[in-house]
Amino acid sequence: MENMKKYITQVICYFWINPLRLAFLMSASLLGGAYAFQYIGGVEPCDLCWTQRYIHMAILGLSAVGLLFKSPTCILRYIYTGFTTIALYISSYAAGYHAGVEQKWWQGPTTCTSSGLNGGASMDDLFESMMSAKLVLCDEIAWDMFGISMAGYNFLFSFGTALFVTLAMIDHFRKKT
Repeated sequence: MENMKKYITQVICYFWINPLRLAFLMSASLLGGAYAFQYIGGVEPCDLCWTQRYIHMAILGLSAVGLLFKSPTCILRYIYTGFTTIALYISSYAAGYHAGVEQKWWQGPTTCTSSGLNGGASMDDLFESMMSAKLVLCDEIAWDMFGISMAGYNFLFSFGTALFVTLAMIDHFRKKT
């Protein structure tokens, strides 16, 4: 038990020293999970799911660039940590909005479908593609665990990571001054 506490403390300290590590790991995990659900599990994403994926791609990019700056006092590392934190809060908002749409707490977009049409296709091909396209609605829960959907988990992990990064940044600034 004592070894477990020591290990958990070491992990928290590792991420506390540079919270961009946690942001990168969390976004990579959520994005990887989303693609695994799509390509292995056959769970097709809706338009709001795609929005959340794009935000996680931005978090990955911002945190990866921020991780290139090794010095903890580098101003560019602070800047990228700030932008990453903003992106994490945006991710939280998008995921929370989607979870609310799924729970029917508010109305979602009326055009929430997922279809890929070829711009060079003939009218017959376009019509056939539209007729055979699988309609993916944003207000339908495609998968859940313990009553929480993927959007709900995205909200929880994104918001938790945003809070962790925010608190770590505040602590770093306090120690600096």
